[in-house]
Amino acid sequence: MQFSSALLENAVNEFARLPGIGKKTALRLVLHLLKQETADVQHFGEIISKMRSEIKFCHRCANVADGDICSICANSMRKQEVICVVENIRDVIAIESTQQFNGTYHVLGGVISPLDGIGPDQLKIESLINRVQKDQVQEIIFALSPTIQGDTTIFYIQKKIQPHTIRITTISRGIAFGGELEYADEMTLARSLQNRLPVESYVANSH
Repeated sequence: MQFSSALLENAVNEFARLPGIGKKTALRLVLHLLKQETADVQHFGEIISKMRSEIKFCHRCANVADGDICSICANSMRKQEVICVVENIRDVIAIESTQQFNGTYHVLGGVISPLDGIGPDQLKIESLINRVQKDQVQEIIFALSPTIQGDTTIFYIQKKIQPHTIRITTISRGIAFGGELEYADEMTLARSLQNRLPVESYVANSH
């Protein structure tokens, strides 16, 4: 791809670094910005810069937040005693889109995957255990993608919190094994949450 402007080429290369964005799509986006008013493009850049520099992660659940605590954890109308454990922030957004869950979340930041060099210590598992110990948690819902890595993570955390007398469930198999939670349609995801199973039943059906 030949460019008559080094500035244009640099902009295209930066956009192309984004996941799922190829050089052609990057060029289309940059040319679109070139057609916009200078003030609009500056505002766009400022929003992105401010997001990166000022966004925080909730001290309680590790979800994105504008302050120390996210809006979900701070909402007194949410069921603080129910925690939905997810792999990443995209999963929080996916579940919130169903409008079927009124509890809180805990973002692990990934799943246990020894082949990828990801162990329990690299995930926010200890902070989840602390929440179970300190807060009056009544139920933990595992909403991890139904993969071997997801199952391994569920089994590991389950053993960690077994001494505590709380309900431990997982989303039902409405999500196909091997599928990613964030790509499930809202109705399937909502049904999987509503029809959640005790982890013991999940283990029996999985193996």
